Amino acid sequence: MAVFLTVLPVLVVLFLLLFRKWSVDTSGLLGWALASTIACLYFHTPWQVVLVASLAGLVASFPVSLMVAASIFQITFLECTGALKRIVVAVKTLARGDRAAQIMMLNMGVGTLLVAVGATPVSILPPVLLALGYSTLVAVALPALGFDSLCTYALLGAPLVIYADLTGTPLDHSARIFSHFMPVISTAIGFGMLWLVGGWAELRRGWLPCLLAGLAMGFTAMGVAWLGRGIVLTGVFAGLVTVLVMVLYLKVRGQPVVDRSFLTFEDLEQEKELSLLRALSPWLILLACCLFVNFYPPVFDYLFRRLAMPLHLIPGGKPILTRMLWNAYTWVLVSTVLALPFLRLPRAQVKTMMAKWWRRAPRPTFSAAVFFAIAYVMNYSGFVPTGQGWKLLDPQENMIYWLAHGSAEVFRGFYPSVACFLGLLGGFISGSEASTIALFAKYHLMTSEFLHVDALVVTAGCAVSAGLASVISPAKLQNAAATIDAFGTEGQVLKLALLLSLAMTALTALLTWLWA
Repeated sequence: MAVFLTVLPVLVVLFLLLFRKWSVDTSGLLGWALASTIACLYFHTPWQVVLVASLAGLVASFPVSLMVAASIFQITFLECTGALKRIVVAVKTLARGDRAAQIMMLNMGVGTLLVAVGATPVSILPPVLLALGYSTLVAVALPALGFDSLCTYALLGAPLVIYADLTGTPLDHSARIFSHFMPVISTAIGFGMLWLVGGWAELRRGWLPCLLAGLAMGFTAMGVAWLGRGIVLTGVFAGLVTVLVMVLYLKVRGQPVVDRSFLTFEDLEQEKELSLLRALSPWLILLACCLFVNFYPPVFDYLFRRLAMPLHLIPGGKPILTRMLWNAYTWVLVSTVLALPFLRLPRAQVKTMMAKWWRRAPRPTFSAAVFFAIAYVMNYSGFVPTGQGWKLLDPQENMIYWLAHGSAEVFRGFYPSVACFLGLLGGFISGSEASTIALFAKYHLMTSEFLHVDALVVTAGCAVSAGLASVISPAKLQNAAATIDAFGTEGQVLKLALLLSLAMTALTALLTWLWA
């Protein structure tokens, strides 16, 4: 009964998403309410513990939730200034003569680069792919799949930061654990994209650029991890290297990298109105700020370590290191403000921009945060206030204990593989790798301890699998379909991509089982 009640909130959220078509934020809120009620009534957790734990979860989500809010603000700014349209015009001209290279360059290279700086490939790339002649189905699916291998480094490494904080592992060591998956998974995703576009025939035609792009991306991630500096910029570096490798491939093949013959009159007018350098100025400034913050040792040491801004919310527990002046969301806002001289926003447009941001940001921001609250409620279920802080007097009053103990008994040596499919489920439900890490991290740590397997590898495998859920995440697919007015397509994409997502998760599960 204890195991069933522990997983019930997750099952309810899954049911609401699949069969009742509820939104992620509303489903998550009900899941939190149910988890809190079960923690109080069945696991005898005081209400004040549940509420404070929920608050701690919301604060722990800041690297993700506030980054979501900040990145939506910056994208809305780019949209209202016309910069986003100008960037799309430039992207449309790339690699028109080689479809496989174009797929890798746009969806893997540019897609990873975009998501690394806080932009959303599923919002930007579908109209581009549609303009390039891809079907509606493919235009929705590819942007949701292309960046998945490096989803860990999305939002300037927010999921990796969460992983490091929750497992107590240094950031560079955490990156090295994840990086071992990257060459294999990146290459697999490349082949998956080719299969979605044209089946086996496309795989035979495009295997070489796919292999080059996947290995370039994966080994770049490994190189940055072992270098140990600029880890939060891994997605930026890997995306740029992938694009450069595809440019070199096209040059060797004698294919044009840029083809402007397909530009419309509107595209040419957009080029005249705004230079590409000015349009990219917020992201270029953001990149410069992040390089300075992460590669200049005195600044990094001051912002990351000495100015960690800890919040002591859990009595007797570890403080939550907010690092608000180091985290990416602060620099997204700073870079947007610094770009104002290059991208002038008329005063009359400011109100429109803020209204758009306010309409778009709250629900995805809350969606990113609510699963952290659920995780913290589950982690601290059964704890009671004492004179020395919160204590778990009886382990059998804790939800994670029952989940871990039950999993160890049922799955035994196969648990590292099973953890990956739990990650896929978590990514499908929450639409976020970081939320999945928060939801399952303590559970994986405890279960791995029971089974004497490498907990960090198991947790990393779960996280990578959660990233692979992007191509079947209802929230991401709906976003992609909305940008090209193709509502309803997301259901077809989900059916088509489900088998692919399961196959890549099985590959991740095999690697996790071998390494754990």
